[in-house]
Amino acid sequence: MFVVLFIAVFGPPWTLHYWQGWTALAAFFIPSCVITVYVAKNDPALLERRLKAGPKDEKEIGQKIVQAIALVVFIADFVLPAFDRRFGWSPVSSWASIAGAIMMLIGFWITFAVFRANSFTSATIEVAENQKVISTGPYALVRHPLYTGALIMLFGIPLALGSWLGELVNIVMTIAIVWRLLDEEKLLVRELPGYAEYRGTVRHRLVPYVW
Repeated sequence: MFVVLFIAVFGPPWTLHYWQGWTALAAFFIPSCVITVYVAKNDPALLERRLKAGPKDEKEIGQKIVQAIALVVFIADFVLPAFDRRFGWSPVSSWASIAGAIMMLIGFWITFAVFRANSFTSATIEVAENQKVISTGPYALVRHPLYTGALIMLFGIPLALGSWLGELVNIVMTIAIVWRLLDEEKLLVRELPGYAEYRGTVRHRLVPYVW
């Protein structure tokens, strides 16, 4: 993954003199590695669930499509800003790039909080054996905090890379995530005991007091 994103970031501008690129990669890979090591040590079952990911592991055709779209958009989140860096279509200030990197870190912090609260955080839509409803930690604020963290991180990437134009692909990602979570909620209501009651208690899906 590092090699792919390194090429995605530094290939289009054809230069390593791109501090925003180094900052964005650091803001992505350092917390990713820290979280992975923590989960591997403290909750290997969760790590196994998270590694079972991608279109091939989804059961529903609609979710296979969503996962495929998400993968393309994720790569585009790095590639489009890199081309923007080369051609100067929509540069942002240094402070905006720093803010984008901070958004990435916030997104990973939320992800870490979700993993600590919920050992059943699967990368695919499923209900595992002995899974129970979690209503503490970030789940006390919104029903899908992992998606909240992911979106904050994703919207931070183009800014961290110095591009406004790159945010366009995140509109597609937002639509894909909303589609995914609405489909996921149908399954959870149907198959996870207590989820319907939890949904009545925690009213918002992604953004507290908004939606």
